[in-house]
Amino acid sequence: MVSGYKFLVADDHPLFRGALKNALSGMDGDCEILETGDFDGVKKLADRGVDLVLLDLSMPGVSGLSGLITLRGMHPTVPVAVVSAHDDPETIRRALDLGASGFIPKSAGMDEIRRAVGVILDGGVYTPENVDLGLEADPEIADLIRRLQMLTPQQTRVLGMLAEGLLNKQIAYELGVSEATIKAHVSAVLQKLGVDSRTQAVIRLSRIGTDAIVLET
Repeated sequence: MVSGYKFLVADDHPLFRGALKNALSGMDGDCEILETGDFDGVKKLADRGVDLVLLDLSMPGVSGLSGLITLRGMHPTVPVAVVSAHDDPETIRRALDLGASGFIPKSAGMDEIRRAVGVILDGGVYTPENVDLGLEADPEIADLIRRLQMLTPQQTRVLGMLAEGLLNKQIAYELGVSEATIKAHVSAVLQKLGVDSRTQAVIRLSRIGTDAIVLET
């Protein structure tokens, strides 16, 4: 049953958003479905309070798993299902390691989408059947994921804003805290990522983007 649930469908292709909405609407019970085609919309709509985000990996405003990282920092208790055409084991494993509650290939049929959503709403983690996730083959990516997992939700959110090019005072305004607090968060982020500057932190984060993933698969 999905009665009373609020979903956020985030994909820049209207036809695929429509397919996801049809799958969700076809489940038992009534639900509310929000939709957006860019990452700015994801951040704004997620603030309204949703029960599950179905997130494409690449859309205007974000590329790759950095969007998942940012969203997990903003709303650490909201489950996120990554929905992507990049459904190789490496991408799936990395998405789950970075906090996704499930991975739904874009090739999935209606029944699989509904099954995946049901598993996640029940508190489980959904992975496609007959996929061997294996172990991370790239030591740099493995180290980066381990370091990202060490960040607190607020530090993760600050990192995402650094990636957007925001200054400390702008981040402080957005988060409603002092600039000194942001400076402390930035210092902690740099230390945990093992880098010396904001620029290096953003470059490290970009290593988890879709382009890097595709090249390695």
